[in-house]
Amino acid sequence: MTRSDGQKQKGLFGAPSVADQERMVEAILFASTEPVTQKMLEARLPPGCNVLEALKHLRERYQNRGVRLVSVGDAWAIRTAAEYSFLLQQEMVEVRKLSRAAIETLAIIAYHQPVTRTEIEEIRGVSASRGTLDLLLEMDWIRFGRRKTTPGRPVTYMVTQGFLDHFGLESARDLPGLKELRATGLLERHPSRVENDTEEVATNSSDDA
Repeated sequence: MTRSDGQKQKGLFGAPSVADQERMVEAILFASTEPVTQKMLEARLPPGCNVLEALKHLRERYQNRGVRLVSVGDAWAIRTAAEYSFLLQQEMVEVRKLSRAAIETLAIIAYHQPVTRTEIEEIRGVSASRGTLDLLLEMDWIRFGRRKTTPGRPVTYMVTQGFLDHFGLESARDLPGLKELRATGLLERHPSRVENDTEEVATNSSDDA
């Protein structure tokens, strides 16, 4: 018997109850270390299940709990409630090689995606180092997008689901305004004409459950 035949036979008995569907989704999300897409959930649950409905009920149930069901791009994950994250924080110094050039490049990609390397250079007013883009790709904070339908068909860059998850964003639309970003010093009003060398920046990191 093929897998599809077995699924059809299961379907004859109807889908699990809404409560069971909710528990199934909950089990999958708790066991996953990465956000899970709706498509992945639908593939794992029995035929006839309504994943969106289960997610809706689960999100409501966790609304006032210590953990929340959050949307990360087109995926879902269970995360510690923001107001209690300090309870799980372990202060430690992490040396991260991230230059001002990399931070500015990341900000431009986040706000202008999909964006080409040439467009990044035009916005920053300085040539983009291949090493800067490679670093952000290695960190899994940016990814390649579709090529533009312009001469040469240049590749574009976009932020990743990992970037959204790291900064607790549901989508790129939740990014702070450009004025707020400049106020933090992450985006200069008048960027330097020379690429900064990679510098070591000490940052605080936290381990969330």
